[in-house]
Amino acid sequence: MKEKMLVVLLTLMLAACTVVDLDANGNPIMPKDPHAQPGYRDQTPQQIAESSWASRVQQPAEKQALSWADMETKSHTVKTGGSASVFVRASGTVTAFDNSNERERSLTMTINGKPVKVLIGPVLRGNAIRDAAGFRFEEFTNQVQYAQLTKALNRHAVQQLPTVDASWVGKPAQALLAVSMGAGTVDDAVALQLQQGNP
Repeated sequence: MKEKMLVVLLTLMLAACTVVDLDANGNPIMPKDPHAQPGYRDQTPQQIAESSWASRVQQPAEKQALSWADMETKSHTVKTGGSASVFVRASGTVTAFDNSNERERSLTMTINGKPVKVLIGPVLRGNAIRDAAGFRFEEFTNQVQYAQLTKALNRHAVQQLPTVDASWVGKPAQALLAVSMGAGTVDDAVALQLQQGNP
């Protein structure tokens, strides 16, 4: 009786096994887990920025951007000492162009009657783009890769911008921004798209 039970048990175990194909080196080819989340562990930060720009930055920014007024309202829901980042569409008049530090240039735009400093690089500070795009630390190998992604996304953003100089001052402009905000404050506004003219 025990032998019959053992045979039945072994038969069931074998039936549950999946035959796995082998590659040219005789190693098993494991099928992809259909529930696996996309990961970036084997990519450089630059590769991640380039491959995910359209799907995680550009398209969400264009479709889900808040108005400047809605962003200001939302900033008042941020807890004191906390921060949040969102995509924002804004228009206004350029009142200043600052290239005193050639690596960290900026425009000042009057948006809804208030002066707003818009960072245009080539070096951009802060995590506004990464955080507005919803990248999470768990998607990455370690803190270093996660931090390096910020720099890669910021570099990629600068490459999308037109040439901006003092000739923009006094003219209307439209901007698509990644904005990092605190409790009722705007900490960083980083340009993703800029163009002259009214909406």
